[in-house]
This record gives sequence, structure tokens and C-alpha cells, in this order.
Amino acid sequence: MTDFSVLSSRLHLVWVRAVCGKLETRIRYASNSGWNTFPVPKLTEKNRADLTAAAEGILLAREAHFPATIADLYDPEKMPANLRAAHDHNDEVLERIYIGRRFRNDTERLEKLFEMYTKMTTKVSA
Repeated sequence: MTDFSVLSSRLHLVWVRAVCGKLETRIRYASNSGWNTFPVPKLTEKNRADLTAAAEGILLAREAHFPATIADLYDPEKMPANLRAAHDHNDEVLERIYIGRRFRNDTERLEKLFEMYTKMTTKVSA
């Protein structure tokens, strides 16, 4: 469920838009550039429990609107308020793990992610 929480976050979406690009108007997702490169800090058991609870909140909000399709649920003009709130809560939980507060904007999100990516991929000289 932790992975679902991360994949469902604005933080991950911003990363994927930056590193995977688009095909026409759709995001072009590739696991080798979108998921495998996504920097995630070391998670504590509490972090994992909080992310799992946030992910479950998203799934429960979706379930509350059964039999609506994903397309119905994620129509920007018709998205149910409880689903939007569940995603907002998920974003808040994840962002607090990263920097202890919500990010101000997508630029700040990318700056932090690329800073972490640089550390993640830089070899330490002995």
C-alpha cells in the first residue's frame, strides 16, 4: 500500500511529468525512468503505516462511488469531494515525510526531488 500511496501522489506525478515526458497530451510513463528513479526517503514504520492509511482512504473514497469508473471519478470537473480530500490528505502525509510540511508549489517539489536524486546517484569517493 505504501507504493500505491506514492504512485497516487502529486509528488510522483510532478516527477513523472518532468522525467518521462508526454505523448500528445498524455503522460508517457516508463518504470525505468518514472518509478525506478523516483527518490524516496528512508521510511520508518510509522511513515509506512501513515502512507498505508492514506492509500486506504483513497481506495475507500473510490469504493464509495461504485460503480463509477476511474474516468468518471477523476474527471476534473466532477471529481467527488471525498476523493479529492483523500488525495489531498495522501499528498500531505507524503510531503511531510519529505520536508516536514507541505510543498509550496511544483517547483519546490522538483527542486527537492532532483536534490535527492543527485545524492542518490552520486558515488562517494573513498
